[in-house]
Amino acid sequence: MATTVDATAWETRSEQLTFSGDALIGNKSTPARSGETFEKRSPVDGRLLAEVASCDTADVDDAVRAARKAFEAGVWSGLAPRERKRILLDYAARILDAQAELALLVTLEMGKPIGDALGEVEFTAQCIAYYAEALDKLFGEIGPTGPDSLTLVTKEPAGVVGAVTPWNYPLLMPAWKLGPALGAGNSVVLKPAEQTPLSAIRLGQIAAEAGIPAGVLNVVPGFGETAGQAVGRHMDVDVVGFTGSGEVGKLFLRYAGESNMKQVWLECGGKSPNVVLADAPDLDAAAEQIAAGIFGNSGQVCNAGSRLIVDRSIGDELLDRLLAAAEPWRPGNPFQPDTQMGAIVDETQLKRVLSYIDAGRNEGARLATGGNQALIDSGGYYVEPTIFADASNEMKIAQEEIFGPVLTVIPVDDPDVAVATANDTTYGLAAAVWTRDISRAHRIARALRAGNVYVNTYDRGDIALPFATFKQSGIGIDKSIHAIDKYVRLKTTWISL
Repeated sequence: MATTVDATAWETRSEQLTFSGDALIGNKSTPARSGETFEKRSPVDGRLLAEVASCDTADVDDAVRAARKAFEAGVWSGLAPRERKRILLDYAARILDAQAELALLVTLEMGKPIGDALGEVEFTAQCIAYYAEALDKLFGEIGPTGPDSLTLVTKEPAGVVGAVTPWNYPLLMPAWKLGPALGAGNSVVLKPAEQTPLSAIRLGQIAAEAGIPAGVLNVVPGFGETAGQAVGRHMDVDVVGFTGSGEVGKLFLRYAGESNMKQVWLECGGKSPNVVLADAPDLDAAAEQIAAGIFGNSGQVCNAGSRLIVDRSIGDELLDRLLAAAEPWRPGNPFQPDTQMGAIVDETQLKRVLSYIDAGRNEGARLATGGNQALIDSGGYYVEPTIFADASNEMKIAQEEIFGPVLTVIPVDDPDVAVATANDTTYGLAAAVWTRDISRAHRIARALRAGNVYVNTYDRGDIALPFATFKQSGIGIDKSIHAIDKYVRLKTTWISL
C-alpha cells in the first residue's frame, strides 16, 4: 500500500511514540507480578522500544480469572448480538482512526515496510467489522422430530478463549481470532509473540476505549515457555487458538491432553509450492507473483510460496524473469514509502534464515541470487532476496519452513511428477498451479493437498473466504463465518409437548 508521507516524516513520528509494555488485565495496565521485564528492540535499527512485562503463570491466572468473571457475569456473553455488533463496529472504527500510530508500531516492532503496515491496519479493522456485521444474522436450528416434541439446536459461546499469536502480522493474526471469538460472546486471554507484544497491548487498549467490558479482552505478554504454556495448560481455559510453528502447535495439543482436554485449533505454517507447467499463460506475471509470494513480508508468511516446481523446458526462462522480479525486493529503509522488503523480526530469526541459506549451499543447490545479510550497518536485521536453483525436493531447504525470503526452485519433467513433488511435504497450507488449460487446472487444483489453492495467481484472499489447513499445517479454519464455529458449543434442547 502506497503512502505519500516521506521517510523522514515517518521516522520523526516514530520517535515521538510512547509505548506501554504492561499487561492488560481487566482493562487495567498491570506489570508482571514477578516484576520481571524483557527488552523489546526494533529490528529496523536496534533501538530500544520498551521494557515489557514478562508474564508467567501468576499473571495468566489473573487474566483467566478476570475473563471467567466477565463471562459468567454476562457483561459481554449476555449481550444481544446487535449490542456486541455495535461495540465491535466502534472497535473497528477506532482501529482505523489510529492507523498511523498502529502502522508505525508494527513497523518498529516487526520491521515490515510502512506501506505494508498501513495495509495491515486496514485489514485488521475489516476483520473485526466483518464478524461484527455477521453477529445478528446467525441462526440456530429446529430439529426434525415428531409433533410431540420441539428440539432446538443452539450455538453458545465456549467460555474463555486463549489466543496465542505470532509476530509476522502482529495486528491481523490476533484479529483473526478476536473477531470470531469476541463476536461469539467469549472472553479472551491474548498471549502475543514475545517479538511483537506492543501492538497487541495497544489493540487491547483500543478495545477498552471502544467499550468492550473489563475482563473480556486481556493481553498477557511474555515468553512461550512461560506465559504461552500457562495458557495452554490452564484448567479454566476452554479453547485455545494458536498460530505459529508446528513444533509449538504440537505442544499445545499435549498441554490440552495433560490438563482439561480444552479444544485446540492450530495454524502451523507451510512449505507451499507454485507449480508452473510448460503451458503457463504469462511467465512475466508468474514471476512477479512468485516473487511477491516469497519476498513479501521478508518471507515471514505462513503460506509463503517457498517452493517453485517448474517444468524443465521453461525453467531457465522463468528463472531469468524471476531474477529480474527479485530486484525491487532488495531490503530498504522500512520508513521509505517505496520500500518493498523490510527487516527480519529479530537476530534469532536472522540467524535461522542464514543457517538455511548455508544448508542450501552445502546440499548442492545453485545460488542464483542473494544469500547474504544486508544493510549490516543499519543496526537492524535484513536478508537479501535469495533464490536457489537446480534443487531437489529432498533438500532441507525444500522440506523445512524457513520463514524468510528464500525460494527453492525444483525442475521436473512432467505434470504428474510436479503434482507428486508439490504434495511431498508434511505441510498443506497453500499451493498454486500455472497453466492455460482450464481442465488441467481443475484436475491439479483438486489433486493438490492444500487448504488454499490458487490458479494462475498466488496468495489471494478475502475475509469472507476460509483460510483452511491440510496435514500438519493445522486443525481448523481461520477467516469466514466458519471460523465462528471454533469458538462456540452446540447445545441440543429437547422439549416434550
